[in-house]
Amino acid sequence: MSKKPTIAFNGDFRPARKDVNPLSWFNTGYYDSITAAGGLPMPLPPFADDEDLNQFLDNVDGLVLAGCTQDMNPQRLGMEPHPTTRAMPARREDFDRRLCKIAYERRIPVLAVGLGMQMLNVVCGGTIYQHISEAYPRPLHHFDPVEKNLRHIIEIVPETRMDEIYGPGEIRINSSHHQSVDQLATPFRVSATAPDGVVEAYESILDDWYCLGVQWHPESETSSALDMQVFQHFLQACTAVEQPMILQLRHAA
Repeated sequence: MSKKPTIAFNGDFRPARKDVNPLSWFNTGYYDSITAAGGLPMPLPPFADDEDLNQFLDNVDGLVLAGCTQDMNPQRLGMEPHPTTRAMPARREDFDRRLCKIAYERRIPVLAVGLGMQMLNVVCGGTIYQHISEAYPRPLHHFDPVEKNLRHIIEIVPETRMDEIYGPGEIRINSSHHQSVDQLATPFRVSATAPDGVVEAYESILDDWYCLGVQWHPESETSSALDMQVFQHFLQACTAVEQPMILQLRHAA
C-alpha cells in the first residue's frame, strides 16, 4: 500500500483573558478535506522556537496555510487601522509569518487559503488592501456578516493551475473577506480574478516550488463539490515525481 502524503496545517489561537485560559483550535474542514483528498492531516501548533518548527516540518510533505476570521495587524504593514479591521492575536500572526517565511525558503509545497493567501503574499514582498469597498471603484459584495452562503463568480486565467483544476471560463465560489491582495509578490502570478478586479487566486512561478493561493474557502461547508479538486491537485503535487529534488532543497536549507 502506498504511503499517504502528510500535510501540516496551522490553527487558530486565543490568548488568555480574565478567567479564560489560552486556547488553540483547528477548523474541521481542513483536516476533513486533506483526508478526503488522500492525505494525512497534521495539526501544527504555534511553536515559539524555529528549531522546533523546522523539525516538525521535516516530517511533512506539504503545508496548508489556513484562513482566519480576523486580520493581519495593519500597523505592522505601515497602515492606519481601518474601522472594520479586527487584528488577530500577536502570537498567531507572529507564528504565521515565520511559518510562511520558512515554507518559502524551504520550498515546501503550499496551499494558502483566505487570510493564509494574504499573509504569504505579504511575507514574500507583496501588499494588501485593508478594505475592498474603499479600494475598488465598483466592488462586489465579498463579505456579509449574516449571510454565510455568499457567493460570486470569478474568471479563471488560461494556462494556469486554476485552469488545470476547474477548466476555462467562470466558476462560482464562496466569499467571506473584506481584505485582498494589492501588489502581488514577485514569486507569484495571478490565476483567477473577480469581476471587480480582486485577486482571487495566485500561484508560484518558480520551477522548484508548488504554491497555490485561493481567497475563497474550499474547505468550508459552503464550498461546491468541485472545490475538492483544489485539495486533490495540491495533494498530487505533494507526491509528484519531482518532489525528491524539492526535498533535497528543503533539507539543504
